[in-house]
Formats: sequence, C-alpha cells, structure tokens
Amino acid sequence: MKIGVPTEIKDGETRVAMTPNLCRRCVKLGATVMVQKGAGTRAGFLDTEFRKAGAKIVNSAAKVWGDADLVVKVKEPQTAEFKFFRPDLTLFTYLHLAACPDLTAALVKKKVLGIAYESVESRDGYLPLLKPMSHIAGRLSIQTGAYLLQTQNGGSGVLLGGIPGTMPGRVAIVGAGNSGAHACRMAVGMGARVAILDLDARKLEMIDEEYRGGVVTLMANPGNIEMAVKDCDLLIGAVLVPNAKAPTVVTPAMVRTMRPGSVIVDIAIDQGGCVGTIVPTSHREPTYVKHGVVHYAVPNMPALVGRTSTLGLTQATEPYLVHMVSRGIKRALAEHDGLAKGINSQDGKVVNAQVAKALGYR
Repeated sequence: MKIGVPTEIKDGETRVAMTPNLCRRCVKLGATVMVQKGAGTRAGFLDTEFRKAGAKIVNSAAKVWGDADLVVKVKEPQTAEFKFFRPDLTLFTYLHLAACPDLTAALVKKKVLGIAYESVESRDGYLPLLKPMSHIAGRLSIQTGAYLLQTQNGGSGVLLGGIPGTMPGRVAIVGAGNSGAHACRMAVGMGARVAILDLDARKLEMIDEEYRGGVVTLMANPGNIEMAVKDCDLLIGAVLVPNAKAPTVVTPAMVRTMRPGSVIVDIAIDQGGCVGTIVPTSHREPTYVKHGVVHYAVPNMPALVGRTSTLGLTQATEPYLVHMVSRGIKRALAEHDGLAKGINSQDGKVVNAQVAKALGYR
C-alpha cells in the first residue's frame, strides 16, 4: 500500500496527518509512505525525522496525491485539491460534508472512497477521532474568548476571572458534549461564572456532580438559551449533531440582546455553526463584529496548537490506519464496523444518511 501525506493548504493550518513514529510503524508493516516536503514543519516534525522513519520525501502535492492508494489528511480537501481526485483513491481525513456541498459533489463525481474521521465510531458508539480535536477546540475557545474580551481586541474589557472585590466574567456554553465540557473546565479554571446548556439531562447531571453545583446547568430550550445569551460576556457555541449540519439554536435576535463588546466563539462552525449571525472566518482574519458583538468562527481552531493537535489526532487515528495497512482497505472496512461507519462517499454515491439528508442526496 502507498500512503500519501500532503501538506495541509487550508488557511492557517499547522497540523500534519502523520508523525514520524506513526510513519515508522506503517513502513514496518510494509507500506510505502510518501510525505510532501515540509508537511510536518509547522507542527515541529522535520523532513529529516520522516526520512529516518522510512518515508519518501516528495516535492509536489501532485506526486503525493497521484501515486498514493490512500491519502491521509487533517482538514477537508480544498478546491485546489479536487483535481487530484480519482476513482481508485481512498481519502482518510476530516470531511464535514454536511457543510461542504462542493466537496461532496467532487467526491461523488470522481467516485472517491471518502472515510471521514468525524464519522468513525468506537464499539460503544462514541466518535473517537472527533474527540481529541473537540477537547482542544473546547479548551481553546475559552482561551481565545478571554483574549478577544480584552479592550484592544474590540472586547468589553472583562477579565473572566475578575479580581477580589469585582464580579467575574460570565460564560454561557451551549452544548455539553466533548467540546462544551472541556470549555466548561477551562472557564471554571479561570474563575468565570459558567452556565452550560444541553438537551441531555444526563450530561447536565454529570457536570453538576463534577463541579458540585458550581456551574449553572440548564436545559437547552429557547427560553433558557435566550436568558443565558443575554446575560453572558462570552458565548461558546458547541452544538454537535454527528454528520449533520449544526442546528441554529442562537438566533440573530438573541445576539442583538448581548452587551456591546461581548464575544461569540462558535466551535460548531465546521458543521455550519449554531449561531444565526455566524459565518466562517480564518486564522488570517479570525473575527468580525455584528450587532456590536465580536464573532470568532475559525473552522480549524486546533491549528493554533499544531503540535499538540497533531499528537492528539494521530494517536487516535493510528489503530485505524494500522488496521488498513495490515489488512488492506477493503478487508479492513469489512472487518471493522466502526471504521466502515466512517465512509461518507463511495462508488459515486453519498452513503452517510445524515450527510445525504443535509445536502439533498438520495
């Protein structure tokens, strides 16, 4: 098997889909690994390390894509990479197709076998390849939001932790899944007053027990969301519907009630965002102001900490990648139900029901 590891070209992306250690393991199992020159540099992994691990360093993206049976990436292919698609190609990466109609159409047209990290399931029904980046995005959302609240960044000048004699900042988190729970942990650690909302009472009970009542837990109905949004200095959107477009749970009318200089960080932007006023931003231009509120919606937020993110992602993808190398792609998919659930496109069709529903495919 020939594995291609191209350099990520999404704006501001610093991660790489394979570390030298993972490369070494795949090579020992008989794979040929082709790494595009400089692919790991921004995450602190040098070409010399990949060479020592047995990889071939390739100068061009065309060569990496063109010669590989399996291309492993971090972010969804960008428009400039669609020309590399072909029927005998397998792609293993984050795809987020429900928010990417053009990418979906390109994969279908070229009959690419697209296996999405975010759709792969463990035996207990969890999403093990989405989990590490959700942890990082959740933690970064508070760190980023705290920075944007500073006056020179257009924020209201609120210090989340406050100081003795002043009220701490108020954080509202909509969604208590992996990213929301880790955002909660960071916000509590910084000393903020935190309210977290979700539709799952069990998640709220777990958070209430963990923080011994120190976090306000609310059912995510429109009334509670409206109240929490109006009251907060920092709003975190962390709603996830696996493989589907995120529902808009914070309306533009709710955003208008926020104090000027408040901040919104929408982690759900990969799946379209859960805030009605949100549009994707980039690391180059990460924010914009609407209704006096600072909006941050960078889809590849974990790229801010590229080395940690790469290590977290690759330790999660390693067993699946090793299984494909050891058994061959078709056999691996036949043997591993959780990996097979990651298939989003195959033989010119969309085969994930949620993606098909979101984009109008049969």
